[in-house]
Amino acid sequence: MSSSHSSPDEPSTADDYSEDDPPLLSVSDLTTTFATEDGARRAVDGVSFTVGAGETVCLVGESGSGKTVATESITRLIDQPPGTIRGDLRFNGTDLLALSRPELRSIRGAEIAHIFQNPQESMNPCYTVGWQLVEAIQVHEELSETQARRRAVELLNRVGIDSASSRFTDYPHEFSGGQKQRVMIAMALVGSPQLLLADEPTTALDVTVQAQILDVLADLQAETGMGILFVTHDLGVVAEIADRVVVMYAGKIMERGSVEDVFHRPSHPYTRALLACLPAYGGTDGGIPGSLPDPTDPPDGCRFADRCEHAVSACRTGDQPPAVDLSDGHEVSCVHYQSGYDPQTVREDGTIRQEETDD
Repeated sequence: MSSSHSSPDEPSTADDYSEDDPPLLSVSDLTTTFATEDGARRAVDGVSFTVGAGETVCLVGESGSGKTVATESITRLIDQPPGTIRGDLRFNGTDLLALSRPELRSIRGAEIAHIFQNPQESMNPCYTVGWQLVEAIQVHEELSETQARRRAVELLNRVGIDSASSRFTDYPHEFSGGQKQRVMIAMALVGSPQLLLADEPTTALDVTVQAQILDVLADLQAETGMGILFVTHDLGVVAEIADRVVVMYAGKIMERGSVEDVFHRPSHPYTRALLACLPAYGGTDGGIPGSLPDPTDPPDGCRFADRCEHAVSACRTGDQPPAVDLSDGHEVSCVHYQSGYDPQTVREDGTIRQEETDD
């Protein structure tokens, strides 16, 4: 899951793909809105990105930036109504928005799997963990109960549940938070997915357990070659696992690029503000002053302008600035990278250097 596993031959940007060699997941101009009493709430607004096989792409940003809605829109987990999903969403070239509900169900939970932040809410407290795994297995495979039970124990072993055969008959409340998340990963593996959508799966865990879960995902990815779309607000996790990073704010993409580009050459003021909150970059994790704009009445221009110390009048007019490709898929959506402006106003010397905290 770390960037070190990518090779020069692996596609890393949307431009590297073709119709004959599509990415595992292609999201183009995704817009998801919700009807409310105050008007349409535009949670995701024209978002585009790709995920390749064996690649980990992290969607990052503050709470309310649209990360979770974007992820749940991919497999249409959004209730419609009140939600409306538009855009072009393709999995292995298949148009996900054109699929019937039965067709989508045959992909969701099998070829595309989800894991969520709170595993407790995803498990039924009235049934044993083993029973729930067996039920999921028999949905996807024609196995006897004995065969399904054997497969369930194999999956629990695979994700690091000690004494899996004896834990098989335990109920969810008998597992710790980290063990529950391991069980949910086992559930996700039932259909041998090609793509895993992981929405804040480590947020509620302590640092040690978080690292263990990330290791489990990394091992499984190395073993299966699945792509991972990982939603998080924790930039420390991003640095650990990401190949590419997509920075979202108020439903828009501010910056995208390789993990090296985004962490060592951050170019959008929002990305730099996020990194500046990290202790490793000299910050105190105090957050960015201000709040996100009203999604029912988003401002003109750049969504981040009202919180940006570099904002000029052009930042508050028209649409979000078009993305500028700085180098090899490193893109930024900021007025200061348009013709007639000086990007050094934002970037200073063009880099943020992490303090030497490691040996």
